Amino acid sequence: MPVADFRGRKVGESMSYKSDIHLGGESDGRILPTRGPNKGGQPPAEDPEGRRPTKENIGQATSRRTQSRTVESSDLLGVRNVARKDKRMQFTALLHHVTTNLLRDSFYALKRDAAPGVDGVTWREYETELDGKLANLHRRIHQGTYRAQPSKRAYIPKADGRQRPLGIAALEDKIVQQAVVTVLNQIYEEDFLGFSYGFRPGRSQHDALDALWVGIMRKKVNWILDADIRGFFDNLSHEWMVKFIEHRIADRRILRLIRKWLRAGVSEEGEWSKTEVGTPQGAVASPLLANAYLHYVFDLWVRHWRKHHATGDMIVLRYADDIVVGFENRADAERFLEEWKERLQKFGLDLHPDKTRLIEFGRHAAENRKRRGEGKPEVFDFLGLTHMCGKTRKGGRFIVKRKTIRKRLSAKLRELKEELRRRWHQPVTDVGRWLGSVVRGYFNYHAVPGNMDSLNSFRSQVIWRWYRALRRRSQRKRMTWARFLLLVDHWIPSAKILHPHPNVRFDAKYLR
Repeated sequence: MPVADFRGRKVGESMSYKSDIHLGGESDGRILPTRGPNKGGQPPAEDPEGRRPTKENIGQATSRRTQSRTVESSDLLGVRNVARKDKRMQFTALLHHVTTNLLRDSFYALKRDAAPGVDGVTWREYETELDGKLANLHRRIHQGTYRAQPSKRAYIPKADGRQRPLGIAALEDKIVQQAVVTVLNQIYEEDFLGFSYGFRPGRSQHDALDALWVGIMRKKVNWILDADIRGFFDNLSHEWMVKFIEHRIADRRILRLIRKWLRAGVSEEGEWSKTEVGTPQGAVASPLLANAYLHYVFDLWVRHWRKHHATGDMIVLRYADDIVVGFENRADAERFLEEWKERLQKFGLDLHPDKTRLIEFGRHAAENRKRRGEGKPEVFDFLGLTHMCGKTRKGGRFIVKRKTIRKRLSAKLRELKEELRRRWHQPVTDVGRWLGSVVRGYFNYHAVPGNMDSLNSFRSQVIWRWYRALRRRSQRKRMTWARFLLLVDHWIPSAKILHPHPNVRFDAKYLR
């Protein structure tokens, strides 16, 4: 395998770890023939949350720093160009791209109000005397004295009532991980396939939802495999993870950093425990590591399977470990499922038996099931929306309908009710402003075509809960409905569809 330094020059030959992950196949892995979105220099769809606005840099940046950052950007672009030209190139020198400027940008890319890790340091506290702290961090990284701290265990409630474990990294670990991910993205964004959407620059959840809708509508899809990898982030193998990374990364210092993060352990209620498998959900580097793991375990394999084994049309969508596969023929779906289970077991993973289903879904599903006396077609959930077989009002043609998952809607309303209780004695204007932001945020994601009933239901429930809270707050002067409606009109936005039809946005982004 060719090996490259940071300029992409071949400096020798090296044997990579050989396994059955190299499966061949020249398909680009997309649902439809499209122009790839991962060209160098493409702007991301959204700015990283918490990034410092440009105006805050006025009077601070010098021409020397500007020139330095221009050179750094050019060097990273050079890495991406080499990765694009040679898919087998190994990169032996990457850590020097982790500069103090990149560390500073990584710091300002972090969420400012995030909970602190085991170090107890908040974003605001670290910003004090930032230049000196980043210079010290940069020196420790390049001298090899930087030590990763364990992640602090925290739990968040899931829609089904269970608890999802999260790992909160120390602030300096977040900064270093963000910087290294920025460098590695230049390589892996040229390797990852088109049907992989999770946590990638310029690719959102709605891009994945659009691609799924278009795939079902334009391909001969009659069966949907809705799959869930059981405890993926908690069970991925560290040994395999490093082997996968070594296919592209030969810089020992970068590999050492990744090993440090994987082995840092977890601190829960002050007690440290060793982590021999898995990567913490919530860590900055975890999404990239997870995508790299599934790129070799699933993406390359399914691309080869589709090309060499499928007898009919087949579509694939993956958002992190949330996977949907569509088939024209049931025999293909059943064979794929059995071989996929065997494939995952080789790498320490398995499918969740209760959350993995093969259902009849598509333009002929309703007719076929009616003929067999089996009722309406089953539905499946993906990225917060329930997908159903439906018909258009005009013409009665098949269409994929989508609505908010009922459990998600109920969970959001319960969360809002509890927060209203905490804000019980705040001024009405403050509560109204907050509720307005909650409703707008909800609409920004769920306001897809065909989901108007769910939007109106959410808005109505928010209004009713606010009204009851105001009525109970004061016993002397009751809030009348007429007075309350004036507050609603002022603070709570009306429900309306904010997203275009999936095919419109998909075709605009992926020119054929």
